[in-house]
Amino acid sequence: MVIIGNPDNKRTRGVQEARQAAGLPPAVVVPYLDLLHGKSIEELIIKASAIAHIRAPLIRIDAPGEHFEVERALIALGAPDAVDQEDRLLPTGARHVPQPLSVQASGRLREHAGQLIHPSQWYRGYVRLLARIEREAMTLWKAARYVNEPAAIAGMFDKRYTHRLLTAAGVPVPRLLAEPAELPDYEALREKMRARRMPRVFVKLATGSGACGIVAYQVNPVTGAELATTTIGVESFIGKPPVYYNALKPRRYTDSAIIRQIINWLMRHGAHVEQWIAKAAIDERPFDIRQLVVGGEACHNIARISRTPFTNLHLRSERRTLSEMGLTLETEQSVRNIAERAAAAFTGASVAGVDVLLSAGSLRPYVLDVNPFGDLLYRVKHEGCGTYEWEISRLAKQEEMKG
Repeated sequence: MVIIGNPDNKRTRGVQEARQAAGLPPAVVVPYLDLLHGKSIEELIIKASAIAHIRAPLIRIDAPGEHFEVERALIALGAPDAVDQEDRLLPTGARHVPQPLSVQASGRLREHAGQLIHPSQWYRGYVRLLARIEREAMTLWKAARYVNEPAAIAGMFDKRYTHRLLTAAGVPVPRLLAEPAELPDYEALREKMRARRMPRVFVKLATGSGACGIVAYQVNPVTGAELATTTIGVESFIGKPPVYYNALKPRRYTDSAIIRQIINWLMRHGAHVEQWIAKAAIDERPFDIRQLVVGGEACHNIARISRTPFTNLHLRSERRTLSEMGLTLETEQSVRNIAERAAAAFTGASVAGVDVLLSAGSLRPYVLDVNPFGDLLYRVKHEGCGTYEWEISRLAKQEEMKG
């Protein structure tokens, strides 16, 4: 196995520990930062003294997050004056990037914890890197395989594309308010909500993850009063642009001026807006389910319970097993089925974390998101295995069957 990732990332360590437990040699790690600094995959494989015994590797492209230097380099790679502008894997085609940063300006960025720095340019840079990884791997190894192919990762990262793909596949998803081109700004959003009689929506940064850049937005149809609950914080200044950042504790805004500012920023960077479906609740707290799918089969899962519209575990939501939730076997099976259908819609993807909502009352399942790196589930077992142990075992069996 070859892992392309950040060497100290929790996911990378989890895979290496699972390989060791299975009696397998360590995967060869190709660091994102070295690739972004201009080194080739071949150079880095040779550096690891591994080129001789790697003939047809299984390539695992891991999460690029939690590393500021990598984030900064990806923003630079997404710049309009970047040398490598291979945009063929952009799932919805090339789009306008607002107020783009040059390569030089990107290099001057400094780390500020939680700050959301040019998400649309970061995404373009990441997709360009995925295209380069695919190209170099093809040159090195004609028979290379991927855990998740670069195109599948790029597609899962774009909520607009994911919603379109799942809709075409007949997978239930929340209703789309309007196509992104019809929602250039706050005023257009308000008008579409009124025209479509949809007073409660989720406004999501199209290429974010982990509740990054999401607003649960509602308008009182009678009074017009607004409420935006969001993970986005904003600091405004005189003489320089505002700063947007991730808040670990969701915030509630009722001031129209602040809501307009946040929504306009999201729309500029690309947003996906869908109906806000009331989630099923336990102890008056809404929940959803992260269901992992490996090799086409649902395996590990966890219920995530919150007092806010956001259930992501890093926001301190409560974890429970599905058996602790008191769900019927039929409901549990409906979650597994819809997650398998969602993962199957992405050609070339073997591993996906699928977020499933059960609607209040009917418990009808809907897919909220599909995450190519959604397998970091602590203390969750399936048939006695952790997520990475299960992946290694399951994918190895698939490779044997193909062989």
